[in-house]
Amino acid sequence: MSTTKTPLSQIISLSDLPWQERQPGVRGKNIWEHPESNRRAVMSRIAPRSKLPLHRHAGDELVFVIEGAIHDDFGTITAGNMGYRPNGCVHTVSAPNGATVLAIISGGVEPLATPASGPPSQIFALSDLPWIEARPGVRQKRIWEDKTETPERRAILAQFEAGATLPPHRHVGDELIFVIEGANADESGPVTTGNMNYRPNGCVHTVTTKNGATVLAVVWGRTEPV
Repeated sequence: MSTTKTPLSQIISLSDLPWQERQPGVRGKNIWEHPESNRRAVMSRIAPRSKLPLHRHAGDELVFVIEGAIHDDFGTITAGNMGYRPNGCVHTVSAPNGATVLAIISGGVEPLATPASGPPSQIFALSDLPWIEARPGVRQKRIWEDKTETPERRAILAQFEAGATLPPHRHVGDELIFVIEGANADESGPVTTGNMNYRPNGCVHTVTTKNGATVLAVVWGRTEPV
């Protein structure tokens, strides 16, 4: 009798990844990439008073501010909050007092010499969003979603109580999570604070949380119970 193996999730230890100089005052870590869909995740550290020059988003970007704050033409995103840069958004980004940010990028960016029109970036104040009971011991905040594309995309904040479990399920599409506090684990091992986990399409796993966790998840597609 033949058996079909499903892909395991991948634990990404961010401390093991090197910082690379992007430009004066800006360093980055290449965390994850999916060349087939032109998606990637990067962490950037912007020194105080440094700036990302004028650019246009050819594709879109979700950004989570880990520490500090970043500012663009449309407002300021402070630590613990998120922003969305839609396709065609034109802006510069500055960090008057420095910042560390996690960005999930679809597509790319292109430099601009002169200002141009484009859709504004958006700011999501996570404290303003309601908690929704997802299952016993697990609450969620629905931050952002795009149902116009296939697969559908969404970003959620999830909070697990100590001992909470997500029962066995399959990913139909893929998912990236960033652990903001605490830790959770699956068949690949524990994912601790400040690290990430990638769940590829077809991944079947169970998620457990011994002492509780808060995680940011960016999801393409859906999950189904097994």
